[in-house]
Amino acid sequence: MNPLESRRTALILVDLMPRIIALDTAPLTGAAVVERSVALAAATRAAGGLVVNVRVERPGVEVQPEGSEFAAEVVPQAGDLEIVKRTIGAFGRSSLDAELQSRGIANVAVAGIATNFGVESTGRTASDLGYETFFITDAMTGLDGSAHDFAVSYVFPRVGEVCTTTEYLNALKE
Repeated sequence: MNPLESRRTALILVDLMPRIIALDTAPLTGAAVVERSVALAAATRAAGGLVVNVRVERPGVEVQPEGSEFAAEVVPQAGDLEIVKRTIGAFGRSSLDAELQSRGIANVAVAGIATNFGVESTGRTASDLGYETFFITDAMTGLDGSAHDFAVSYVFPRVGEVCTTTEYLNALKE
């Protein structure tokens, strides 16, 4: 993985909310994804990059289901961007693209839950919009292991670059 200009890089963490983290996921548990996401976010902030915390709200519902807030470990910090989505991906009907453009972001790294829903939709749109897109595959998990594996091995390499947490962290350091 080539070095990333950290100040032009955004780490997008998708749907790290208690009710989603608690789902039966594969190949990783939600807790494992959160643990890696915490390390990714800390390194991104330290390098001068942007952390984008994304959570979903169901449209047309007055009260969101219990556990719809960010998990305690990934509550947005000062300087982070918080996006509330009402679609599968983080870009649809949100201010995410405008916010990234206003900050000069060129690189988008995506992690979170679930691989084949929010993560994939967000990454595909990022690529379509012209962002250099990275999928941090050991910091995401799916609702089905086979579907996750298909996305990682077949879909993601066609719309962006597949990398691990270690590769991303090393690219930020260079």
